[in-house]
Amino acid sequence: TEGLHTDSGAALHQLYYDPNIENKNLAQKWLMQAQVSPQAWQFCWALLSPDKVPEIQYFGASALHTKISRYWGDIPTEQYDSLKSQLFAQIARFASGSKIVLTRLCVALASLALNMMPEAWPGAVTEMVRVFQEEGGGVDGRARCLALLELLTVLPEEFQTSRLPQYRKGQVRGALGSEWVAVSPLLQQLLRQADSPGLVKARVLKCLSSWVLLDVPLNESEGLVEDCFTALGDPELFDAAVEAIVNAISQPDSQRYVNTLLKLVPQVLQLQEQLREAVQNGDMETSHGICRIAIALGENHSRALLEQVEHWQGFLALVNMIMFCTGIPGHYPVNETTSSLTLTFWYTLQDDIMSFEAEKQAVYLQVYRPVYFQLVDVLLHKAQFPADEEYASWSSDEKEQFRIYRVDISDTLMYVYEMLGAELLSNLYDKLGRLLTSSDQSTSWQHTEALLYGFQSIAETIDVNYSDVIPGLIGLIPRISITNVQLADTVMFTIGALAEWLADHPVMLSSVLPLVLQALGNPDLSISSVSTLKKICRECKYDLPPYATNIVAVSQEVLIKQIHKTSQCMWLMQALGFLLSALPVEEILRNLHSLITPYIQQLEKLSEETPNPSNKLAIIHILGLLSNLFTTLDITKQDEESGDNQPPVKSAPPQTGPNPVVVVLQQVFALIQNVLSKWLNDSQVVEAVCAIFEKSVKTLLHEFAPMVSQLSEMLGQMYSTIPQASALDLTRQMVHIFASETDHFPPIRALFELVTSVTLSIFQQGPRDHPDIVDSFMQLQAQALKRKPDLFLSENLDVKAVFHCGVLSLKFPEAPTVKSTCLFFTELLPHCADVPPVAQVVQEDGKLLLQAVLEAIGGQSSRSVMDQFAEVLFSLNKHCFSLLTVWLKEALQSPGFPSTRVSEEQKDTFSQQVLRERVNKRRVKDIVKEFTLMCRGLHGTEYAADY
Repeated sequence: TEGLHTDSGAALHQLYYDPNIENKNLAQKWLMQAQVSPQAWQFCWALLSPDKVPEIQYFGASALHTKISRYWGDIPTEQYDSLKSQLFAQIARFASGSKIVLTRLCVALASLALNMMPEAWPGAVTEMVRVFQEEGGGVDGRARCLALLELLTVLPEEFQTSRLPQYRKGQVRGALGSEWVAVSPLLQQLLRQADSPGLVKARVLKCLSSWVLLDVPLNESEGLVEDCFTALGDPELFDAAVEAIVNAISQPDSQRYVNTLLKLVPQVLQLQEQLREAVQNGDMETSHGICRIAIALGENHSRALLEQVEHWQGFLALVNMIMFCTGIPGHYPVNETTSSLTLTFWYTLQDDIMSFEAEKQAVYLQVYRPVYFQLVDVLLHKAQFPADEEYASWSSDEKEQFRIYRVDISDTLMYVYEMLGAELLSNLYDKLGRLLTSSDQSTSWQHTEALLYGFQSIAETIDVNYSDVIPGLIGLIPRISITNVQLADTVMFTIGALAEWLADHPVMLSSVLPLVLQALGNPDLSISSVSTLKKICRECKYDLPPYATNIVAVSQEVLIKQIHKTSQCMWLMQALGFLLSALPVEEILRNLHSLITPYIQQLEKLSEETPNPSNKLAIIHILGLLSNLFTTLDITKQDEESGDNQPPVKSAPPQTGPNPVVVVLQQVFALIQNVLSKWLNDSQVVEAVCAIFEKSVKTLLHEFAPMVSQLSEMLGQMYSTIPQASALDLTRQMVHIFASETDHFPPIRALFELVTSVTLSIFQQGPRDHPDIVDSFMQLQAQALKRKPDLFLSENLDVKAVFHCGVLSLKFPEAPTVKSTCLFFTELLPHCADVPPVAQVVQEDGKLLLQAVLEAIGGQSSRSVMDQFAEVLFSLNKHCFSLLTVWLKEALQSPGFPSTRVSEEQKDTFSQQVLRERVNKRRVKDIVKEFTLMCRGLHGTEYAADY
């Protein structure tokens, strides 16, 4: 022990004072182990001796706490009492010593008490109070009093973080609750004594905060909470008093004590004078603290207080006090940070009022509708931008916080709309109208912007089609003199929010479209103008042909001038795709020609150059523009939106001549091949090329037919030279749409066979470096089995090799690859019945598949993919039942397989459960989940609970 004690002193010295980080780490590791060693008991006390420095004493106290809190079971019952008296003695000794050591010792004694309560140490808290109130030990009364308060404060905190089992937690919480009677009078006496030092009172308040979190009944702490209100007048005690009051009234249990809550309302209202003074003097701390108290009472108890009808005036006064907090002067977050705390209160109050039955609700709405209209005014005032020069002085962080604050206000307005309805829009419209038509020159742009922002907040998510004020609003928009970026942005976003309305009232397009096109030329309005144009082109495309020439001309100009960043250029191309979709084919072609020609010429020039990083970016940019244009250029009228993953197979419209996109693709095909030939090594360029065709195939579906054989040939050449995942993904799209069409089956089959044989040779060379290719390959095989299982009848396809690659791929560490492979097997197994080569390979080698699945369940694969393996198992059971019965028996016979942690009996149970379930897939997933936890040794642990 002596040696250990000396070593630990040396290790601690290293930890605190050795500049070498490796020595520090070694010392830390050694100390962690020393703490849990059986000798720790002896050296802990030795390290606490008075001749040691505080860091070493602190370690001794921490080690004691570790032993008591985590290794309680190691302590013999007969040592409890001596441990308790030693700790009491040490705390008395350190009462006037190092504060950090004192706190750790108090935490250690608290942990001891929690472990012994209630049987082994009944009345623990009462005893603590008694021991420290007795004179003696040569320690002065004030130091003893502070040590006792520290101990009483850490006791509930230690309970909140303790690792007591659930049933003990309930017992101990009850025991602590019953001891509040020993704590409460002490705290009250210390707070009310005239000669109590400020430091002692502050500790009392902190102690109260800690105890009320144990759900001490509010009526039992009522007197102390009143004392806290008195303490708010003392600047030294203010913060601690606020915490204590807020904690006491925020306890979930406190709503049971309505009488106490009613007594608190006037006490909170009495703080209004102090609040106004604080605001006038710019004392943010005080105003923030008082607002927190008012909000805590309102937000946690609005329902209970609303129900007290005879006290309605008191509650209304509290609501108005919170309104003052919402509208507190100054700009968030620079001059105040309080108003944002109030927003949840307004949601809660509205929910409570709207949840009453109709008659009662009507009565409350008479009182509270005007309050909510006032709230809208206050919120829009708070959402206003500061003066330009002030805003310019803000940091980027402050600007970002203000942006988020405005989003929160926007969400609140949208919510309030549910209560106030159409009258809210009329109200905003009247204000905006008065503002824009008044002759008063002093109105600021900030005022206009905030009103528009209110409109936009509501129109963005709520269907405003029935509203009679929107035509007037659209009529007002052109009257706004736009003098700065923030206002212009809001005007754009407001027009964007009304795009669906414009589709129903196309006559109004002519008054707003010019504003949007003008804004497109301003780089500062890039995001708002482009996203608004895209919304209008998407929603109103059938009403835009008269404006098309103009829109295309302006768009071309801003693209050539390179006003926008890459992502906005892509959005702009999507907008043009929507716009062109509604034009006659010859006009589409004419517009495409003028729009794309400059880029094609640029691409021709780039394709002649030697590859380098800057021309690579330019090529990817141009290919991206084409992809985005073809994503939305769809001349078929589609009534229903289709899912994202797979395009619907829709019928081609009666139409003369090829699709415009196909015409363009055929014209640039040779050029794209030329670009590819130089950049085949670069996965990003290959991906960008594949994206053009993939987007076109997804949009055009069968109209893409004329390109199938050309594209199949090019894909085959690309993939044979340098295999890339994006080429497989595009092949999968083609298989999905064209494999079942007789005309296109030959080129698709040739392509499918070619990429399969190229990928099989990758497997022979070692596929581990290409998880993305393996993933895409498995998805392609699954798609082929789903759309055209005949592909597996060809003698050019080595079904056995594909099956073996699948078994290998199940062992990859990458979850996405494993999921795709499981999907392949769940598509493959049902075809045992109708595709003889599949039936043959499953019969011969299916046992290998089962073994791979069992290894994965046994712990080889991540727990996140167990559901997918369960599906493969379910599929085997459904389609190869008699074989599975034999294979399972043989595979599970091997000792230690699939895990040494499961017994023969557990393996048998698992096998029987699986074979029994041929209908209920969900049940098989549960069986697998349970078995994998057993195999991993996690069954019944807290890890299992997260699973």
